[in-house]
Amino acid sequence: MSQEKKVLEYDEDDSLRFIRENLPEEMLDEFSDDEINYIVDLVYDFYEEKGFLDENEDDDSEIEINEDELLEYIGRNARKNREILGRDYTDEQIEAIVAGELSYCDTLNLFD
Repeated sequence: MSQEKKVLEYDEDDSLRFIRENLPEEMLDEFSDDEINYIVDLVYDFYEEKGFLDENEDDDSEIEINEDELLEYIGRNARKNREILGRDYTDEQIEAIVAGELSYCDTLNLFD
C-alpha cells in the first residue's frame, strides 16, 4: 500500500474516539477533545522533527520510533506550554494518550 493511501486512511475523529475508548478507567473524564488532540499534535511534531513524515523517504524504509524519546519530547513541550494549556499533564496521562495514538496507528499499519 502506498504512503499516500495510508495517509488518507488516518482520521483524526477516529483517532480521538480510539484513544478515549482505550484510556485507563481512572482517566476517562480527565481530558477534553482539544487536550487529547494537543498531545496527538505533539506526537506528529516529533515525527516531523525526526523526518518520519518526509515524503521523499522510500516507502519500504522501516520507521523506528523511540517511545522514551517521544514521551520526553511531549512532556517537555507540554510543560513549556502549560500557561497556554491551563494545566499540567502527568507522565501517566501523557503515556496513556500516546499509547492510544500509537495503538490507533498500529490498527492502520501506518508504520509497517
